Amino acid sequence: MNNGRILICYDGSASARHAIDVAATLLGPRRAVVLDVGPTLTAAESAAAVSSIVPGNAFEDLNTADALACAREGVDRARHAGFDAEPRAELAEPTWEGIVDVAAEIGADAIVMGTRGLTGIREALRGSESHQVAEHAECPVLIVPPPHDA
Repeated sequence: MNNGRILICYDGSASARHAIDVAATLLGPRRAVVLDVGPTLTAAESAAAVSSIVPGNAFEDLNTADALACAREGVDRARHAGFDAEPRAELAEPTWEGIVDVAAEIGADAIVMGTRGLTGIREALRGSESHQVAEHAECPVLIVPPPHDA
């Protein structure tokens, strides 16, 4: 097993699952951190957060728990693919900053992530996390296109 550690971005999508499989084929067994980055607050939570009924960190705690559950799902898939994987959950906005920060913190040798395969105006309107990560990361980024049958 290679001693280097990679950061696998996982959001439960078909593209994220495919990225794990491709990374296993290309990079072989190694240590991995499977990361899901959730929002600090969703739009609905932001509106509800001003209510005196909602405890201070309730939404952040829920979002962290959701992100950790997703990361654990990714760990199961990563372990099945041969990685020595552990889960990690973060809350960050924008998401790409959370990914880049975690990669730097753990000293990742590479970041692995899937992409939605957006092009042209759709990419311009919705943005591209993978392009932002590739632009700002201090390590190589393996961007895996969606499976052909997706």
